[in-house]
Amino acid sequence: MPVEMLSYAELGERLKVSPEAARALVKRHRWPRTRANDGKALVQVDLTEINHSPISRPPQAQTGQQLVTALKQQIETLQAELTEMKVIASGYRGDFERECERTNKLLAELLKATTETMGAREKAALLEGKLSMMTQPWRRRLVDAFTLALPQVTSSARESTASPAN
Repeated sequence: MPVEMLSYAELGERLKVSPEAARALVKRHRWPRTRANDGKALVQVDLTEINHSPISRPPQAQTGQQLVTALKQQIETLQAELTEMKVIASGYRGDFERECERTNKLLAELLKATTETMGAREKAALLEGKLSMMTQPWRRRLVDAFTLALPQVTSSARESTASPAN
């Protein structure tokens, strides 16, 4: 029963596992540990009593490398899609600018037409008023003219009589 003092790295080499796996094995079996002068943990192990067979797994570096290549391919795909979307967006931007210009022109035409319409309505109302005056008999027109002028005459007469009294 030869007992050896090994570090986790040395134990891992002997058992053909990683130092982390060796550390987990020591914890699991509760083997006694001590500290070396350099600060590393040393484990008292009887290698004849250990029945450990490591599980074969594919190397981690290859899996990591495959993951990196897969991610690089995904990045290339996304960059290609981004380029396509930029082309599409620039086309939409051109359409948007053309429609903005068209909308501004139509809005200017609408404002001009609205102004012309309002002027035409005012002129039509004025002409309707004149026409209605012309269709009345001359006596009625004379009375309307006096009734329109009468308030002006009475207000000016009041002003003239009120001025000397002050």
